[in-house]
Amino acid sequence: MRIAAAQTPVFRQDVPGALDYLAGVMERARFEGASLLCLPEGFLQGYLTDAEAAQENALDLRSQRFLNLLDQLPECAPTTVVGLIEAEGDDLYNTAVIIFRRSVVGLYRKRYLHGAERCFRPGEEVGTYDVEGLRFGINICFDTNFADAALSVAQQGASLLLCPANNMLPRQVAIEWKDKHNAVRAQRCRETGLWLMSADVTGAREGRVAWGPTAIINPAGEVVAQLPLDAPGLLLFDMPASGDRALG
Repeated sequence: MRIAAAQTPVFRQDVPGALDYLAGVMERARFEGASLLCLPEGFLQGYLTDAEAAQENALDLRSQRFLNLLDQLPECAPTTVVGLIEAEGDDLYNTAVIIFRRSVVGLYRKRYLHGAERCFRPGEEVGTYDVEGLRFGINICFDTNFADAALSVAQQGASLLLCPANNMLPRQVAIEWKDKHNAVRAQRCRETGLWLMSADVTGAREGRVAWGPTAIINPAGEVVAQLPLDAPGLLLFDMPASGDRALG
């Protein structure tokens, strides 16, 4: 089964631009034969941690506005996981939605929030989902620093962990972490026997830089595929039929 991850530019408070980019990536992934596509954390509105900006741009998934956005996406496309800022009543969540045929068929709310994410409420539920016999779950970026986040996905019988991320960091921090992101994620793979696919942003703005990585890591913790760090692109990978998940 072919899976895909998009390494994208950053769209901040530009939903029309992000939506247009998303539709194009979905079309390309379909053309390339992918059944599952993952995009970065906070992709749709941007990774906004200022409470006022996050509130202004948040989307209620039950609203007509959000349904209208879904209607602008291609109907025949892979199952697509995309990060966004979700509003539910007075609460905001850092959420990854699972889209199939212009409908949300599942979601995951980031459970582990770091200090800059005070405007969000942590998620509580962990689910897994099936695409053509492949079961997957989601950890969003900082979640992967906590072993139980990945373990809760593995315990539900998943073979693949998706990691939408958004590592647009101050330049010095980005340099320090350039090789650490995959190392942390590889540890989760070795602990759980899961495959992992990450999708991150790339580019620079206001003294910050993003280098991904957008990569595939196998259950032994080996990086088996990765995009170059400094440009947008689409990573395609053919998963083994069995998923080859083995604890221990």
